[in-house]
Amino acid sequence: MAIAIQNAVICTPEGELRQQQVRLEGDRIAEVAETVTVNPSDTVIDATGLTLLPGVIDPQVHFREPGLEHKEDLFTASCACAKGGVTSFLEMPNTRPLTIDQASLENKLARAAAKCVVNYGFFIGATKDNLAVLNTVHPVCGIKIFMGSMHGPLLVDEEPILDRIFSEGKRLIAVHAEDQGRIRARREQFAGITDVAIHSQIQDEIAALNATQLAVTLSRKYERRLHILHLSTGIEVDFLREHKRPWITVEVTPQHLLLTTEAYAKIGSLAQMNPPLRTAVDNKKLWQGLLDGVIDFIATDHAPHTLEEKAQPYPQSPSGMPGVETSLPLMLTQAMAGRCTVPQVVRWMSTAVAAAYEIPNKGKIAPGYDADLVLVDLHTYRPVRREELLTKCGWSPFEGWSLTGWPVYTFVNGEVVFSQGRVNTSVRGRALKFGLG
Repeated sequence: MAIAIQNAVICTPEGELRQQQVRLEGDRIAEVAETVTVNPSDTVIDATGLTLLPGVIDPQVHFREPGLEHKEDLFTASCACAKGGVTSFLEMPNTRPLTIDQASLENKLARAAAKCVVNYGFFIGATKDNLAVLNTVHPVCGIKIFMGSMHGPLLVDEEPILDRIFSEGKRLIAVHAEDQGRIRARREQFAGITDVAIHSQIQDEIAALNATQLAVTLSRKYERRLHILHLSTGIEVDFLREHKRPWITVEVTPQHLLLTTEAYAKIGSLAQMNPPLRTAVDNKKLWQGLLDGVIDFIATDHAPHTLEEKAQPYPQSPSGMPGVETSLPLMLTQAMAGRCTVPQVVRWMSTAVAAAYEIPNKGKIAPGYDADLVLVDLHTYRPVRREELLTKCGWSPFEGWSLTGWPVYTFVNGEVVFSQGRVNTSVRGRALKFGLG
């Protein structure tokens, strides 16, 4: 099947916005030019007034399957991805069972092949007992270490074990960087307080900085590829500005860029996540770090819970919020407001992610690249409405926000997976490939 997309403004690999035509043949981009070949059998999409971008690659999500499907599952989450312009995702290991060996990985891959309407990849989770297989389980995008904010086998907070993980192998290591010892001490200090706003004080900026410093120290010791997940504080930006090395990458979430601790008073535990929301000063430093390259790209940390679970009093209320449907419109709205540019959003949400995880043929609109694309409307603003969300949890911390850049069409491997408000549930994504996976 061939598709000709006409009259769109595209984001070129050089980071320019230019009116071009694009022809898709099968699962690849065949032509990008002022005028492309159009055969009588081709599907022609008139994209006048729309902007064509590489599909978003979301490098940190928690889609809850297997074991926690009452919150989300791979089908509902991937439909939400398609609606949000996310054409590929990398999913975390804290499911039930945990993704910590070859069998549990293959279980997830089989489920995804049967259910996902977008492309998929998975992390292997580090425990204190599975060090022997961390570098052999295949295919994975990297090793995930929870240095804090976790309980059970996935919590790895002892420096000798962390040192051994960093010293063996070459795979990317992605860390949730919070100091579990400090978190434990502060939980005792603030015990009995049920105001959810205390969450940002219990898991404070020092807990984040301590763990980030340790991860960077180990990475520099062994020159080990390191990725720091969901950076949340200004002091971490300051530290990384001085100590980051070429083999270290960093991400930030839209919520850490756009929400502050003031959100607790407005939406309560719907604002609760790990690491927690911070201050407006932190927002400003995170933005600056993103703009000047200390922070490399954006992830959602999509981590849904039901409204009933979120309604429990703190600290019983779980941490996490959904995000794959709103991340691209949130960032494009910031671009239209002049806070960044559309090509910067493309780099942060697609191109740089593909480069960091060595995912071939993705992240650019160029001949030979995979036809993972999203056509967005940058001229129409529409509020985030709970009743329109496809995530199973059915809520968003950004409900009511007026956003632009909503996807009109999403293409996965050359097939239309989302158009005019509807998901084509017959499409199936593919398992991603990784350079060191």
